[in-house]
Amino acid sequence: MNARICGTALLLSLIWTAGMHAKTTASTAEDDTDTAGSLDRAVVDAGDATRFSRVFDKGRRGEPITIGFIGGSITAGYAAHDAPHRYVDRVAAWFARIFPASQVKLINAGVGGTGSDFGALRVQADVLKQQPDVVVVEFAVNDEDNEHAGRTLEGVVRQVLSAPNAPACLLLFMSHDGRNAQAWHAKVGRHYGLPMVSYRDGLAAEIDAGRLKWADISPDDIHPNDRGHAIAARYITHLLDNLLTAMPRGATVPSSSLPTPLLSDLYANVETHDADTLRPTKADGWAYDPATRSWRADRPGSVIEFNTSGRGAALMYYRIHQDYGRAKVTVDGAHDQIADGWFAPTWGGYRHTSELATDLPPGEHTVRVELLADKAPQSSGHEFRILGLAALGVAASDSAGPVAYQWKNVPIGGGGYISGVFAHP
Repeated sequence: MNARICGTALLLSLIWTAGMHAKTTASTAEDDTDTAGSLDRAVVDAGDATRFSRVFDKGRRGEPITIGFIGGSITAGYAAHDAPHRYVDRVAAWFARIFPASQVKLINAGVGGTGSDFGALRVQADVLKQQPDVVVVEFAVNDEDNEHAGRTLEGVVRQVLSAPNAPACLLLFMSHDGRNAQAWHAKVGRHYGLPMVSYRDGLAAEIDAGRLKWADISPDDIHPNDRGHAIAARYITHLLDNLLTAMPRGATVPSSSLPTPLLSDLYANVETHDADTLRPTKADGWAYDPATRSWRADRPGSVIEFNTSGRGAALMYYRIHQDYGRAKVTVDGAHDQIADGWFAPTWGGYRHTSELATDLPPGEHTVRVELLADKAPQSSGHEFRILGLAALGVAASDSAGPVAYQWKNVPIGGGGYISGVFAHP
């Protein structure tokens, strides 16, 4: 697992005004000097810009434009001085500057410590229900660079591109000291003709030549500081500048049909249930904790079971460097795996999404979680918290539809909190 740093969980909708635009513009004077010579290197692929051309046409007509961002703590703005310094706000400011007659609405659906697996489980409720014109996806730091990350990102992308209002989609590849999931994410992006921007590729030559150090743009080699956010935004707006110049007015409406999946459509049709909507069929030793919105147990041998459907299933549980234990998880008595609530890093806790099964037959399935006596040697307890359960590959006729979430950071004591816990309004 890559470093899933747990910044502030954030779901924010913001209407841009001229004053906000002026404040952000004034704080980005260093953008061009920081990125001199690296702008073109940051463009992985310009992609098929038809959908962006439709957005630009809306701006030229002075119609409202909604820009959505979904990602981890970088998107949430961890390590930025304040909201106007975040890359998401700077990109929104570009739209406000280019199309001054348009009202620009910003959706920031960044949740710290989460990857595209959880992103696929929440993109409908957190972003698409607000009918964005553009969706920027940023999960390359928190995802591992493997096929699983490609499959889960493909689920996010297919949901965005199949939305009824046909939004444009752009992939942003941030970096952890030069490492990310770009190789697999870019395969998905090319399959769907998406514009893609790489913070890593743009900065590589500057870093290698000694003109810039990671410490100059990040306090921890992961989260960009104000200068790093400015560079990331400039890379995106450079590509947008190019697309705006190259694309003709009055672009044709893009086709609503998508290509066949590159890897899988399992995460394109999902149904997510948070702990407060889960109704166990058995709960021996487990109890729902409304304070943390989780199903909790701390006695080995405790068993809880849930029914689910779909071709696959995923369990969401809490991990932290505290006195947490391990649980055995099965689906229909098979697909055994061990879920460990304890982990070594000390930066905090996060919501972990664990894929349980991907090849289930049609019908109802049983997910069973049993708390074990076995635990990490460094832990002196057995506490375990279930945060949610998702059905993967759900037939459209079986889906209950997206659930509206309100994101919170919930304290749990000992300096920890559960990032990305949500309540149903």
